[in-house]
Amino acid sequence: MSGTQESSGGSEHEAKRPCTRTESRQRCEPAEGDSVAVSVIMPVYNASDWLDECLQAILEQDFAGRMELSVYDDGSTDNSREVIEGWRQRFEDRGISLLISGHTASSPRGVGFAKNQAVCRSSGRFLCFQDADDVMRPQRVRLQYEAAEVNPTAIIGCKVSRVPEGSTERYTRWINSLSPEQLHTQAFTSHGPTVVMPTWFCSRRWFQTVGAFNEGGKGVPEDLLFFYQSLRCGGVLLRVEECLLVYRYHPHSATHSVLEHSIWDERVRFLQECVLSRWDSFTVWSAGKQGRRLFRCLSRANQEKVKAFCDVDENKIQKGFYTYEESKERPKPKIPILHFRKASPPFIVCVKLDMTHGVLEENLRSLQLIEGIHYYHFS
Repeated sequence: MSGTQESSGGSEHEAKRPCTRTESRQRCEPAEGDSVAVSVIMPVYNASDWLDECLQAILEQDFAGRMELSVYDDGSTDNSREVIEGWRQRFEDRGISLLISGHTASSPRGVGFAKNQAVCRSSGRFLCFQDADDVMRPQRVRLQYEAAEVNPTAIIGCKVSRVPEGSTERYTRWINSLSPEQLHTQAFTSHGPTVVMPTWFCSRRWFQTVGAFNEGGKGVPEDLLFFYQSLRCGGVLLRVEECLLVYRYHPHSATHSVLEHSIWDERVRFLQECVLSRWDSFTVWSAGKQGRRLFRCLSRANQEKVKAFCDVDENKIQKGFYTYEESKERPKPKIPILHFRKASPPFIVCVKLDMTHGVLEENLRSLQLIEGIHYYHFS
């Protein structure tokens, strides 16, 4: 690859893994006979402030099997590469192969590209994805490896602690409190993947089955796209019920570069494909901004399935109808607005979780509805 530089503490064969493309999906096959159990996959871009803590944590893993760390530097302009090189001897002393590759082009190729490249240069039977600004707890690799061995088609996550403490409090609470069932049923919410990307652990074989990360670059939700494709392929979602990762929040995180409308479009597409395609009719829970936006973004066929909006706001209910003004139909469609107690399931709930002091959740419980059968959360 033009502009790519590689170095490795192992042999040349270890440093460069063959990569081929089949049906536009990158597949990376480990060399026959390799005995690496776990490859830690770490994309890096201008991460020098956090690398020492991150790398020390990898060295402190209590996993007894053979490990390697595959780093891909996506054109860093700081001294990230030098910092990582400075850890080579410590990794070799610990028996962990350190594979370092990257490019020196003037602009980064994106997180998806960097992850794919790091995977291609690795050889482990299992992949442990690690962000350079996060810190893994000593038990992370061992516990996730044990879970992945008996769940070969799963993406395995874990609970997290957030730093600085108190940042993204609602999001962190959601990550850690989802039930095993909700890991699947809440896959459509604005929070993104229910098993959050910085905690992912999976078999190489499953990664190859799903396909490589999208390499569209800045603004593309590559983790969400992979997450949805894994579910399409019949993948399982699991979480180790221990805090195994310190998940750092800072304004330069790649997460902040993802475009909201890109995430929205993918969520709507996946909702229609996996849920609405199975329903003959449904109610949109919320006649407010989010509910109306969802309705406008649905296909014509799914718009026709919406039998009502429901709400708790008397002002909206008293209007009686939502008129779809943008429609080219004549007369323009009018959708009834009902009190939620007069509406009937199934529901797509367009009210944000954990934002109504428990009122939304209590209203859903009062109707004795089952999540994943009678309703799905979207917002």
